[in-house]
Amino acid sequence: MTDLTLWQLVERRANEAPGAPALLFGDARWSNAEFRERAARLAGGLRALGIGRGDVIAVQLPNIPEYLAAYAAICALGAVMQTIHMPYRRAELQALLAHSKANFFLCLSQFKDERPAAEARALNLAKVIALEDFPSTDFGQPADCTPDDRFLLLYTSGTTDNPKGVPLSYRGFLNNGRDAGPELEVGAEDVLLSAAPLTHLYGLFVYHVALSSGAAMSLLPAFTPPDLAATMAKHRATGIFAGPAHFKPMLDAGLLDKTDLSSVKFVCLSGSAVAPALAAAVEQKLQAQGKGRTIQLWGMSELQAGAYCRPRDSEDVRHGSAGAASQGTALRVVDDAGAPLPSNTEGRLQVKGPSVFAGYLDNPAATRDAFTPDGWFETGDTARLTLGGHLQLTGRVKEIINRGGVKYSPIDVEAILERVPGIARAALVPYADAVLGEKACVFIQPAADAPAPTLADLTCALDAAGIAKFKWPERLETIAAMPLTPTQKIMRGRLRALLK
Repeated sequence: MTDLTLWQLVERRANEAPGAPALLFGDARWSNAEFRERAARLAGGLRALGIGRGDVIAVQLPNIPEYLAAYAAICALGAVMQTIHMPYRRAELQALLAHSKANFFLCLSQFKDERPAAEARALNLAKVIALEDFPSTDFGQPADCTPDDRFLLLYTSGTTDNPKGVPLSYRGFLNNGRDAGPELEVGAEDVLLSAAPLTHLYGLFVYHVALSSGAAMSLLPAFTPPDLAATMAKHRATGIFAGPAHFKPMLDAGLLDKTDLSSVKFVCLSGSAVAPALAAAVEQKLQAQGKGRTIQLWGMSELQAGAYCRPRDSEDVRHGSAGAASQGTALRVVDDAGAPLPSNTEGRLQVKGPSVFAGYLDNPAATRDAFTPDGWFETGDTARLTLGGHLQLTGRVKEIINRGGVKYSPIDVEAILERVPGIARAALVPYADAVLGEKACVFIQPAADAPAPTLADLTCALDAAGIAKFKWPERLETIAAMPLTPTQKIMRGRLRALLK
């Protein structure tokens, strides 16, 4: 069947294979029937609170069964789930909840040292529901949804400065996940594990593939190298979706030599640049215990999976590219004037296809800038396409920092740092890191007649402002005067050159 909503997929699995596993979490196992029942009761609780079709429900939860049950419950009501990453605090919540106009915010009362529910209530932007107090009751009938209804709201890298919301319909994303299953050779006997959070596009893609193909979903609450290794072995994962920052530490610690990898059919690496040597090293460990292979994937919030390797691809393709376009997707590389470039020539990457979103939420200017007159989406990446049509990513057009696959704009961080005593100007630029791909270095121009702050001073200021820790700079450089354009914009390229 095609063009189903997410709730229809949940019900189909519960009807066709009620006893088959839907979720694996530690020692717990939720069958398809049990998942449907728990999600339905959550939907009943949401309906009792007045939530219905078209309402936006912001969700900030880790990779736990209740996250996916809440996702299904929101869809059953015809509402829209807005994802909120776990590290986000009040500075990010303020911008994202105000922009989305979310009706409700579902979160935890306590998470590590943070109190998400209390922080969200202080903002007074949406009604806060703590998961521990979440109502559960009889559901009744699902909303009469169509495949073209919105069901998901993601946000791109901009948060407190200029967040860009990406509203998505069932048809584009769920069909993209459905079509990926056969291409990745995923079936009902498989167990898929995402090391990425389910609040991120990558993690959601894995769930969409699992849901459509009948595979079970293995949940890793939070990443550490030992926990990922243990979960892979415990749940006998067959398809693992992760990033270089997940697997390099496991290689360095020798964990893959100590982990049972015999069930693994493939490891998919994505989110940041993948060194061919790393892809080869992971595959060598897989091959030592079975027949597993390393593949790669490229995607964006605006389109989900745009390209991926197939397990049957040659080693050169799997280790040296993000593979060929996903079904129905077209890729092209153009020069600065928009003219298509020949194979193996670097330029701006553009994409077109049925999973590409229609436009940013309440941001017509950004939407106009994102699409060419003939309907191609400007990805902001630079790339090459090989003669065989395989995508080789080479960089980014915009100055976005990509730390371990999590991309963010430095503008909001800089705005806070420039308020720190002793700083005249501040700019964050990325520098290469063997594990995370990139980290942030902050260049500061000291204020006159004031002592320059230390890196600890800067991180304290960001902590006080409620900025997520992954955005904090991890290196400090002092510069006498910022290189500026005639319009007084900082020339970030020159700063990056100073780090080489």
